[in-house]
Amino acid sequence: MLALTITRLQLQELLRRRLFLVLLLLTVVVIALTTWGFSRIPSLGEGQARPISDVQRAAVASQLLILVMFMFSFVLAFSAVFAAAPAISAEVESGTTLAMLARPITRLEYVVGKWLGLVATVLIYAIPAASIQMVLVQIVVGYSPPHPLEFLAFVIGEAIVVLTLSLLLSTRFAGMVGGVSGLILWGLAWMGGIVGGVGLVFDNATLTHVGTASKLILPTDGLWRGAVWSLEPATLIAAARAAGVAAAANPFFAADPPEALYVVWCVAWILFVLAVAVWSFTRKEL
Repeated sequence: MLALTITRLQLQELLRRRLFLVLLLLTVVVIALTTWGFSRIPSLGEGQARPISDVQRAAVASQLLILVMFMFSFVLAFSAVFAAAPAISAEVESGTTLAMLARPITRLEYVVGKWLGLVATVLIYAIPAASIQMVLVQIVVGYSPPHPLEFLAFVIGEAIVVLTLSLLLSTRFAGMVGGVSGLILWGLAWMGGIVGGVGLVFDNATLTHVGTASKLILPTDGLWRGAVWSLEPATLIAAARAAGVAAAANPFFAADPPEALYVVWCVAWILFVLAVAVWSFTRKEL
């Protein structure tokens, strides 16, 4: 129960920050602008001999939605990193942690409570923002992603991965150091996925293994590919498969969802890194 108290305090602190308010306002602006852009898709081909077909409209809408959601996933990961990176280190530096731990609160409860508060903040922001964007696309274009719930699960899972990693870094490094390190590792994992796709295209085992290893060491790119798959219409996937393996190098395409075993690995990875964060903090001198 004490961990839930820490969760409540962490959630209240994050929601009171001006950064969260600015993020909400910018999200509203971005959703409004992108919705206007999507509303122009049905008018493509007007005045021409061959107007855009329903299949073409769905393909265009899905690709634009993937680009928009990539920006959304980046903002979500960026926000998660810089919310988690100072979550522990800043309170250690200010002496707040020492005062809290003087009460009957264990370090396990403290770290887990922080993590739950950060995860709750991600859920509060991500679910409404992504859902509103997809609903508006459905209204103005008539395109609905085939797997919206899976998309939410994958993109939120990606944010929780980088959030948990940043919380671990927060037990040892200052907030800025942990935040920058978390973003660099996230970027390297994304590039590793692209390298693996290039290796698959050119049948290069070394590059393919690099991509596979990066998806296991930091499973953000694997979850992003699952999010991409969730947004693609079946016709687009079928056309890309017919074209061969060339599409494998495209970071904005995925022919198949992640395997169930990989999803289990991602959950195990999060729990393991959280356990390491608890262990690291219990070994830290305050």
